[in-house]
Amino acid sequence: MPQPTISIDSADLEGRNAYRLLISVVVPRPIAWVSTLGSDGSLNLAPYSFFNGVSGSPPTVMFSVGQRAGRPKDTLRNIKETGECVINLVDRALAERMVKTAGEWEYEVNEFDIAELETAPSELVKTPRVAAAPIAMEARLLQLVPVPDTTNTIVLARILRFHIREGLLLPKGTVDPVGFDPVARLGRAHYTTLGEIMTILRPTV
Repeated sequence: MPQPTISIDSADLEGRNAYRLLISVVVPRPIAWVSTLGSDGSLNLAPYSFFNGVSGSPPTVMFSVGQRAGRPKDTLRNIKETGECVINLVDRALAERMVKTAGEWEYEVNEFDIAELETAPSELVKTPRVAAAPIAMEARLLQLVPVPDTTNTIVLARILRFHIREGLLLPKGTVDPVGFDPVARLGRAHYTTLGEIMTILRPTV
């Protein structure tokens, strides 16, 4: 028997209420902690939780960037200028410092300094990575896709090189999820770690 439900028309939600509801039901969301370098050398670091993989071969990811005060965020500005970025992944040890970089800092502010993070050089792009990140992925811009009727732009990026902390890579080429200990986004100011890990094999047809 169907459970009782509340039906909400998204057109009836005012202001940011649709956004708040969406981010509390599409959970947990992985976090792309994106470092970029402007053409003037300005360094930026910001987290995005509208993020996921879209292709495995060649490896390709997407993340969605909104606006700030009616202008493109620094991440999008820099990617447009240089065509590259590094997607750093967040573990529990870095969660608080990641949130510090989510502040509405001015363009000239270096979020690495705000969060007291060291950089590490990349190999195929000029943008540095977060030295303490358990995993970082050097990436090149493939396509920018404006989302109709929104202020968001989807960034499609091709992964060029993976940097994985020693001890995390398993023999069959996957990452140990327990050792990785990734942090994911929930609604409001809530975050989560993995908790229970289930292994469920798909059926053989």
